[in-house]
Amino acid sequence: MNLGPYQLDLSSPCIMAVLNATPDSFSDGGQLYGSSGCLDLSRVLKHVEAFLAEGADIIDVGGESTRPGSAIVAVDEELDRVVSIVEAIAARFDVPVSVDTSTPEVIQASASAGASMINDVRALQRDGALEAAVSTDLPVCLVHMAGEPKIMQQSPRYQDVVAEVSDFLLARAHACEDAGIDRCKIVLDPGFGFGKTLEHNLTLFRAISDLSALGFPLLVGVSRKSMIGEILNKPVNQRLVGSVALAMLAAQQGAAILRVHDVAATVDMLKIMNAVEERKDG
Repeated sequence: MNLGPYQLDLSSPCIMAVLNATPDSFSDGGQLYGSSGCLDLSRVLKHVEAFLAEGADIIDVGGESTRPGSAIVAVDEELDRVVSIVEAIAARFDVPVSVDTSTPEVIQASASAGASMINDVRALQRDGALEAAVSTDLPVCLVHMAGEPKIMQQSPRYQDVVAEVSDFLLARAHACEDAGIDRCKIVLDPGFGFGKTLEHNLTLFRAISDLSALGFPLLVGVSRKSMIGEILNKPVNQRLVGSVALAMLAAQQGAAILRVHDVAATVDMLKIMNAVEERKDG
């Protein structure tokens, strides 16, 4: 897949590293802020440098927390958080930058600043978002989310979660194609934790191979999420093993991109998995 000037080889899972430019994200909010309460670009660059040394293929920058219960961020605030970071990364490092946003102004400004991909938890449904994405000519990741983050975990219900998520993602992919986004520039994400109970998440996870067969690369992001906490009864900072285990299961079922906080551990897992599978195939 082409991401702006970059080519991403999806024949084996790629690693997307999470870089949250938010003070309130569920796992790592505030880590890029200095003592003054402002974003510290030197911290940003150190994090990116570490991610690349550990083996990240993409850096995913987000300026709006989408944890359950979070509120929508004002456009100007999201722009302030995101655009300077994208510019700094693009100027310093040779790596594709994805921007986790639903906001048309942020989509366009990020593309101008050097972003290579748009990753939208609202699947380009916000007014003007699809048109903005088309204008950038960048690849897009379409995520399934039931409702808005503030209320999405209030009794989510599905008749058939796999069928409903699949139908939604395909409908959004076709809307993108109709709007002028080439099929080869579309990635799908079932949205683990976005308006889903633990049982919904587990049912979806068991169907990753089916979701991977929809005709588009599949992105899976379960790193440190509450489904792991519910299974293990552990807080966010003790979910590394669960995160890596789910990443491995996703990779084995055909996930093309793994969105993670713990890059080094996930890269090590993929090396072990690939070594074993190559020996098995041989």
